[in-house]
Amino acid sequence: MNPPKLPLRFFRWFCHPKLLKYIEGDLLELYDERCKTDGKRKADVRFAIDVILLFRPAIIKPTDGYKSVNNIAMYKSYFKIGLRNLFRNKGYSFINIGGLAIGMTVAILIGLWIFDELSFNRYHQNYDRIVQIRKGGTYEGKFYSGQRHMPFPLIEELQTTYASNFKHIVPLRWENTFLTAGEKTISQSGACAGESLAEMLTLDMVYGTRSGLKDPHSILLSLSAAKALFGEGDPVNKIIRYNNNTDVKVTGVYKNLPYNSGFYGTNFILPWQLHVANNPWILNQGWENHFLLIYAEIAPNTTMEQVGENIREAELKVIKNIPSLQQEVSFSPVVMLHPMSDWHLYSSFKEGVLENGPIQSVRIIGIIGSFVLLLACINFMNLSTARSEKRSKEVGIRKSIGSRRNQLINQFFSESLLVVVFAFVLSLVGVGLALPWFNDLTGKGIVMPWTNINFWVASLIFVVTTGLLAGSYPALYLSSFNAVQVLKGTFRVGRFASVPRKILVVLQFTVSISLIIGTIIIYRQVVFAKNRPVGYTRDGLIMIERKSGEFYSQADALRNELLKTGVVKEMAESGGRVTEVWSGNGGFDWQGKDPSFNASLSTLSVSAGFGNAVGWQFTGGRDFSEEFPSDSSGFILNEAAVKYMNIENPVGEIVHWKNSAYGVDKDFRILGVIKDMVMQSPFEPVEPAVYFLQGWHGFFVIKINPDVSTSDALPVIESVFRKVIPTAPFEYNFVDDEYNRKFIAEERIGKLAAVFSVLAILISCLGLFGLASFVSEQRTKEMCIRKVVGATVFNIWRMLSRDFIILTVIACAIATPVAYYFLSGWLQNYTYRVEMSWWVFIASGTGAVAITLVTVSYQAIRVALANPARSLRSE
Repeated sequence: MNPPKLPLRFFRWFCHPKLLKYIEGDLLELYDERCKTDGKRKADVRFAIDVILLFRPAIIKPTDGYKSVNNIAMYKSYFKIGLRNLFRNKGYSFINIGGLAIGMTVAILIGLWIFDELSFNRYHQNYDRIVQIRKGGTYEGKFYSGQRHMPFPLIEELQTTYASNFKHIVPLRWENTFLTAGEKTISQSGACAGESLAEMLTLDMVYGTRSGLKDPHSILLSLSAAKALFGEGDPVNKIIRYNNNTDVKVTGVYKNLPYNSGFYGTNFILPWQLHVANNPWILNQGWENHFLLIYAEIAPNTTMEQVGENIREAELKVIKNIPSLQQEVSFSPVVMLHPMSDWHLYSSFKEGVLENGPIQSVRIIGIIGSFVLLLACINFMNLSTARSEKRSKEVGIRKSIGSRRNQLINQFFSESLLVVVFAFVLSLVGVGLALPWFNDLTGKGIVMPWTNINFWVASLIFVVTTGLLAGSYPALYLSSFNAVQVLKGTFRVGRFASVPRKILVVLQFTVSISLIIGTIIIYRQVVFAKNRPVGYTRDGLIMIERKSGEFYSQADALRNELLKTGVVKEMAESGGRVTEVWSGNGGFDWQGKDPSFNASLSTLSVSAGFGNAVGWQFTGGRDFSEEFPSDSSGFILNEAAVKYMNIENPVGEIVHWKNSAYGVDKDFRILGVIKDMVMQSPFEPVEPAVYFLQGWHGFFVIKINPDVSTSDALPVIESVFRKVIPTAPFEYNFVDDEYNRKFIAEERIGKLAAVFSVLAILISCLGLFGLASFVSEQRTKEMCIRKVVGATVFNIWRMLSRDFIILTVIACAIATPVAYYFLSGWLQNYTYRVEMSWWVFIASGTGAVAITLVTVSYQAIRVALANPARSLRSE
């Protein structure tokens, strides 16, 4: 039945505001009286009312002089139509919502991670005024900076001469030790620090006060340490035995510091006075020994720049008047400030300026997350515009009855917003499920901020922005259709209508291929560094930190007992970890040395069996030996030190070393030269190092017998340990594990890039599958005709797949130089780096083409195998 023809003014008159308010009920009753005598007229009125109820927001023209008074109903109809379209096209809806949900899940996870990174140390209320005192200096025209450990006399100098610049000045040394309460003994990491540390860090006290460290025999505990020792309840005034030799009183308990704090894991704080009393040698240390950390809070009436300038020459002004420190003076030491706000993201200095640290990872992962979300939005754009012909008549009808373009744009934006809302709900579920895995991967403790209003405000902005981004192109494109052409059946999308879609597909695969290349390069860089020769054997090598006095008094007995078991090849002692360099010193002089050359070498004190334990490799000379007492005045150098000192035949040469930190001022003979041991970053050159027998040894290094499995050896070692040192828990670390931790940052970036690459490819394939389905649907009859006239299945498959393969090849051509440029810049951060091989780019491109073929082929083959008679029957 054809609808009645009514003049346009009839519709406009019905939309008068005075009538609109009655439109839901009273309007029909109002016209019943006028239409009693004319049934056809009444039918026309009923039809008009039905049309107005459906389209009344769209048919009020600006020339009417009236504004719509029922926008709620208009948008309600938009969402209703949007829901119908989603349920009518379930396959495309699944691709759109699923792709967006994946992209939004990635974006939310990365957003939470970036927020955690950027909010590092903000737990401490004064974080923008807290600093670490560091040191730099000029040598041979270059400025070296970023030394963290400072000399003991600098504390007094800052507290006296520069007191007005600071509110708090806190000396600190980290310590791992045993805490005993009754029969419970636990191993904890903490700090010995100045009494104002708790106040400076604004620790959240559960029991006691922040001023508890004023008592020299006091201790502040974290809540977890307090519960481990005393269980629930207030432990204030209870006694703890520290280091198995000193009783201290609990004067406060503070909440555990969060993951994103530079002091995370500090489970106890002891007074600095107690530390000095237990280590009186500290008071005798001069300006040349750098062994402690200094933290400070600048005064309220100052700025970082002012304080930094004021203390710049704090050390130089003192030591230039000390004759024995003229070599230090030639280095021109500079005291510097490292703000807490930069500790995490900008972790190091380069020539006096903070250089990029983890901020690079934040930028890289942030960009990747944005691209993954963009790929999901591109899917929505492509599928919406590809199906434009399906909705062209709807647009034409709306325009013919007076709908304006901005109203159509609002409608399509409303539909895209509906899709984004559904995707956002699914993404919240995805984030909740993925967060434990994500925390494990990134080493974080992120929790969903369900009760944080800022999170929901940010989410609202995120949803609206994504909706606008995803719906922008479809809204502008669909609303531009010509109503007359659409309704006459002459509307065609045009030759170039698919060009924007092709551009977006190329963009999708350019991003995906770039991520694949980046993932491969990062993985190769990590493997390259891991396979670097380290100059010693890590297998079966364990370290035990000496945490109490018994470790020192029973060292010889422990070594003898372990060697008797047969499961241990060697036990030695070391002044630091095998995988780290803790100490650097100057004061070296040798024949042929330039008098102006202020030599500084990494120094490590070891016992005679250290080389046998780690298996270092000699290029000349011999190892230390207990059979030669004169070896106490011997040096072993690494190859980097020989090159640094420019000694042609080092074995047997005499090096004079004067250093108050070790109490030496004598000649040392070079006994041997070893291959470089990689003890610091595996991505950087090995530092010049010297090994000697004299000094403090804080670690046991135990080499397990290669003929005995580790699982069999460890219980035997533990039983001997408990027998010789029964008061201490048996705690150890594998050197191999310690070394592998040096790759954590790069491995995390690589794993995140790999995961996001897979998701990017999945999203791209979803979109490609949707487009292939639509193209196949559009060209079904064409392909059937071709099949009838003799085309083979291969011909049809090739025809339908060719366009998508061409787009992928174009994406490969774009992604290759882009990835090369950015990855080359990333690799420049490492001195020891892998070369980018051509096969990486070829393999990535080939993989992308293969994935495209697999994705498209299903639809292409399905059409090629279809029965032509069924598709052509209507013709």
